[in-house]
Amino acid sequence: MKNTVNPWFARSAALLLILGLLLAGCSQTPASTEPEDVTDVQTPEAKKDISVTVYDRGAVPAAEGTIEDNRWTKWLNDNGPANVKFVAVPRFESQQKLNVLFASSSAPDLIFEYAPHIKNPLIDQKLLMPLDDIIEKYSTTYKQMLQQYPALKKVGTKADGKIYEFARLAEVYPIHALLIREDWLEKLNLQIPQTTEELYQVAKAFAENDPDGNGEKDTHGIAVSFQSGQVIDQIFQATRWVVKDGTVTRNWDNFTAVTDFKKRLFDEGIIDKDFLNDKNGAKAKQDFVNGKVGIYPLQINWVSFSQNELASLKKNVPDAVVTPIPYPKSPAGQFNPAFSNPVQATAVVNASAKNPDAVMKYIDFLVKPETANTLRNGIEGEHWKAGANGCPEPVSMDKRKEEVAWNGDFQMMSSTILDTQCGKLETGFNLSDPVQKEGFDMYKKAMEIYTDPNKPYVEITHPEHMPQLPEDVEEVSAPMVKPIDDMFIKGILGGKGYTAEQATKDAKDTWDKGNGKLIEDWFKEWYAKDSNNAFLAKDIYEVMEQQQSQK
Repeated sequence: MKNTVNPWFARSAALLLILGLLLAGCSQTPASTEPEDVTDVQTPEAKKDISVTVYDRGAVPAAEGTIEDNRWTKWLNDNGPANVKFVAVPRFESQQKLNVLFASSSAPDLIFEYAPHIKNPLIDQKLLMPLDDIIEKYSTTYKQMLQQYPALKKVGTKADGKIYEFARLAEVYPIHALLIREDWLEKLNLQIPQTTEELYQVAKAFAENDPDGNGEKDTHGIAVSFQSGQVIDQIFQATRWVVKDGTVTRNWDNFTAVTDFKKRLFDEGIIDKDFLNDKNGAKAKQDFVNGKVGIYPLQINWVSFSQNELASLKKNVPDAVVTPIPYPKSPAGQFNPAFSNPVQATAVVNASAKNPDAVMKYIDFLVKPETANTLRNGIEGEHWKAGANGCPEPVSMDKRKEEVAWNGDFQMMSSTILDTQCGKLETGFNLSDPVQKEGFDMYKKAMEIYTDPNKPYVEITHPEHMPQLPEDVEEVSAPMVKPIDDMFIKGILGGKGYTAEQATKDAKDTWDKGNGKLIEDWFKEWYAKDSNNAFLAKDIYEVMEQQQSQK
């Protein structure tokens, strides 16, 4: 007869033995002799492997490692629900990189990307996963956000009615500004320009009347290179597409006006004659911080601007006074500038992802406020302490710069605006620093003058919410972009022999010969059929007003 052992007893004994050894190893307190209920003993779910892209901007300090392997990738793996392999994607070559990865069937599971023109073709090719099912089955936190903030679903949903993109919420604030040297206005007895003609007159005075008082003609009236030129375009609403008489129209007249404006500045030596070679705006920025530019249109990160450009200007020219001014009235009207994107689609999932449940749980982890706060501010006590307002304040700016400030691309699911006490942009200023206090005052003024609901938004919507042209229409559109842009550049530089009007005529001829009507018809049909489902300027204003009412 065999000796038999009760299987339940054997399992219980083994579990008790293991538990006893663990307790003995962790504590000097004797293990309890009370019997264990084995039904309460649960094995933690093993973390699954996923791969995730991260932008590589070349910004990680050498001492911190690489963008794929650093203190924050380790923190995300140690504290998150998945084993994450990070895959670097060059920030401004992401389309090429992702195309190669998908072509070789090696694209990561979770892809972080801002640009719609990169994501939408992947959706059309069925390379990205509809997210409705994995949100319903595996999500808790993000599912709740969708219910509370329907705009997240609106932005993430595509033409087939399915969700393809995860999105985040952000504060609405102006990301373009028109800055002017207020001390120069006072010195030359000038008023803030109210119209684009007055803007020209003030810029001319700044270039010709020695506002810095050094006895030399070495100042530029206004910057027009790179993003500065784009801000001037906005002042004139020189955007390719506008809504007119209830439909989308290709915009030509406003390009004539802005080209003529820039042409006058160029011909009269009011701007840097070499502006076209300032491809990234670095020369204009240097001229500004050295006190050599009177009007500085720019795309602006308000906190960074205060810590860097404004600080450098005040060091070089201690008496300089800079202030934002409203966009002057142009022949097209008067507008608010571009705003930050309040609902930003930032992540998509590879249709071939092996562990979509782990991807969803990782997204849930990223959107949690405590995760967002840690990535934004660092570790309490090590990187930050509570400031006078109760919000995180860097222990050391040098330490923050070295160990935290570069990790923004791990925060692409962070909805910091949901932190009503400390999540707003204004809490990033160190008000004990006089220069940052000055920058904070500039920002508050910008919020007053640039978020006026009575002024129209300059674009149809934020560029990330513009519809993606289908491939056959894009093939017609793409080849015409540079030739038309070059014609308007020629209109600026071409002297009396080539006017702004001629540039517009040539551009329209190129458009007509290139079958631009096909593109116009597509936009008209899109606006007629889908504008109610699209996230447009009115939606941006609605979010802005909601946020402002919560102050």
